[in-house]
Amino acid sequence: MRRRHPDLPQLWLVSDARTDRVLDAAIRALPRGSGVIFRHFHLPPVERAARFAGVQRLCRRHRHLAVLAGSAGQARRAGAVAAYGAPATLSRGPALVRLMTAHSHAEIAAAQRVRADAILLSPVFPTRSHPGARTLGALRFRLLAARAPVPVIALGGMNLRAAKRLRGFAWAAIDGLNPKDS
Repeated sequence: MRRRHPDLPQLWLVSDARTDRVLDAAIRALPRGSGVIFRHFHLPPVERAARFAGVQRLCRRHRHLAVLAGSAGQARRAGAVAAYGAPATLSRGPALVRLMTAHSHAEIAAAQRVRADAILLSPVFPTRSHPGARTLGALRFRLLAARAPVPVIALGGMNLRAAKRLRGFAWAAIDGLNPKDS
């Protein structure tokens, strides 16, 4: 039986250095109640913290969930209610919502061991981020998602058209929600 988190969004924006210049516009364009996973590892720590604080304010204004990529402790110190990262970074620290990426059944099991609240299963389809990388495809995605004990969020090559192919699943995108690409 999957644990249900009714407060987890069905649509997620994942940020990175490539999307920084359009991030605020993308957040404003999201439907109310979406999620934003803030990575921005390219920024020095002080700048990253300041940028995340601004993203949090914008997310609160639009009723989005702001998630900090990093350890549970880092997320808590930044005032985030959720953290996104690898099992090793989220296995300790204060209790909060924990999101992890998985690419295989073994990684889904690792996420389960550290009590992930949701898994971003990736890459579903070809992406601009990792051109030529092996993808799961819709069928393998569904098979892996069926074995996950927690909600699964599709990531990798996701946009509105791809999401329709995976009807019933939450989804996340980096480029696929960029207002300049719409």
